[in-house]
Amino acid sequence: MSGKKLVEIKNVKVYYIIDGLQVKAVDDVSFDIFDGEVLGVVGESGCGKTTLSNVLLMSIKKPLNFIDGSVTLNTQNEPLHLQKLRRDQLKRDVWGKEIVIIPQAAMNALMPTMKIKDFIYDVVSPHFKNITKDEVIKMAKERFEEIGIDKEAVNRYPFELSGGMKQRAVIATATLLNPKLLIADEPTSALDVATQKMVLKTLNELMNKKIVKSIVFITHDIATVRQIATRMMIMYAGKIAEISPIDDVLREPLHPYTEGLLLSVVTPEPEIRKRGIYTIPGSPPSLINPPVGCRFYPRCKYRMDICEVEEPKLEELKPNRFVACHYARGRV
Repeated sequence: MSGKKLVEIKNVKVYYIIDGLQVKAVDDVSFDIFDGEVLGVVGESGCGKTTLSNVLLMSIKKPLNFIDGSVTLNTQNEPLHLQKLRRDQLKRDVWGKEIVIIPQAAMNALMPTMKIKDFIYDVVSPHFKNITKDEVIKMAKERFEEIGIDKEAVNRYPFELSGGMKQRAVIATATLLNPKLLIADEPTSALDVATQKMVLKTLNELMNKKIVKSIVFITHDIATVRQIATRMMIMYAGKIAEISPIDDVLREPLHPYTEGLLLSVVTPEPEIRKRGIYTIPGSPPSLINPPVGCRFYPRCKYRMDICEVEEPKLEELKPNRFVACHYARGRV
């Protein structure tokens, strides 16, 4: 993929260490996030998606441990090597200004006894030396209007807003300082279909109006990610299985796990529906003691002898299509 690299992740290893055991949640992962893209990160629960969001923010707390690798944010002035910054430096120079996250169940971040405008002031004011509450409220109202939210919502308590409105209010608050990268971790989970569409529309508005440059959209729901992503990254057991443009993935999945995910949901496209419905057998492996070779090997219907003993490398098998699979390499 051409374009400026906004974030570069190289050979990152992040493990949970509990009672001497290493849970390899993100294990030797490398990829780039480009300016102007929406990267959808998809995979089963426990594959490392949410841990990856912690890596992008370098919000690492015990028992999570940053073992190795680098996370580089390319700013206008100079590249920031996030793994080398102290927590106070991250708070001052990165979080909120450069990278921001909308966490799972973000609507619960709002204080029930505090008006939205007071919550916004508490979040935003630490980033300025001298700013009045009226100035922050004015900024918030303008941002609410920009992304299609009633500006008077800032004067309400959270219980006066619907779930979708609360979610969008949190998104507006998080992006008030125009961060370059927005990480949306399961932003549509627990929402009805109509409200999901509203949230996706809000995220699209952020991109269209250049409020944020790029989005990482983390989900387990392929039906949702296909509505917003430009590229899709498939994770499995702490590893990257495939990274490809969204249309290429839907038309021709190269990794057997990607194929299995697509066949496990009903889709509207006739060319995909005719493939039928398929259930991936078995369960993901333990990340304490994962398989030596390909981690998908025990569940793969295309497995070969080499898959059991040699870990496949993430390679560009077709233009802009990166896949870690011995079978795919021999098929392309």
